[in-house]
Amino acid sequence: MPELPEVETVCRGLADALIGDRFTAVTLRRENLRFPFADGFAAALTGRRIEAIRRRAKYILMSLEGGTVMIGHLGMSGSFRIEPAPDPQSPLDKHDHVIFETERGLRVRYHDPRRFGFMLLTSGDLLDSHPQLAGIGPEPLGNEFSGPVLADRLRGRKSPIKTALLDQTVVAGVGNIYACEALHRSGISPRRLAENVTGRRADLLAAAIRTVLEEAILSGGSTLRNYSHTTGELGYFQHRFLVYDKEGGACAKDGCGGTIRRITQSGRSTFYCPKCQR
Repeated sequence: MPELPEVETVCRGLADALIGDRFTAVTLRRENLRFPFADGFAAALTGRRIEAIRRRAKYILMSLEGGTVMIGHLGMSGSFRIEPAPDPQSPLDKHDHVIFETERGLRVRYHDPRRFGFMLLTSGDLLDSHPQLAGIGPEPLGNEFSGPVLADRLRGRKSPIKTALLDQTVVAGVGNIYACEALHRSGISPRRLAENVTGRRADLLAAAIRTVLEEAILSGGSTLRNYSHTTGELGYFQHRFLVYDKEGGACAKDGCGGTIRRITQSGRSTFYCPKCQR
């Protein structure tokens, strides 16, 4: 599933191409994705100018004139492809489920083979209380995120720290890949109880989360299966993984000499070095 860096990269690509443009047509090629499309979905977007596109956790928020906001999620395999000069005779793929056309002549295809993504409508004044967004934790790239804030979010949690980091009420947008990488960088075992990540450990982990996410965004995210940019390009942060999917490999930390292990936590694979992560 695309995580924060991948969604941020998609948002930036959509924003660069679409802000200030206007949807002239929206075509739904099926009745639903993960959820059914709202009645009047296409009509609510058609004719509206795109005013802002931003990310909240792993959600894409597209604000349109008049106060309508589209909440999008890529699910497991969703992607947007922007075509600056689409060939009207070019056939669409069977998994291109939503087609957006704009005043500037762009065509944007939403492609989702597994259909776990979704698009919902709300209004700007109801956005923070929307069921998909209410209760989400602090943005790890925001100024409000720090070691003390993270420690406060972890207080009283008896689950392993790796599991806690995947809880979106603790911190927004962090998924399996970047949790593994941040824990390795901060030298914290994924088995450590979340409530015991305090003080300097919390400071190190918060800094590592921010750093690894920023580096991944600069690399365009990580492409493991379906993810691609809005241009069709692939991310390449996967070439910089230190532990994720490195089972049996040598730890990359200078002087460590440990071997990367894989364990399963809450049904997800966790990769870590048992020698340098405590």
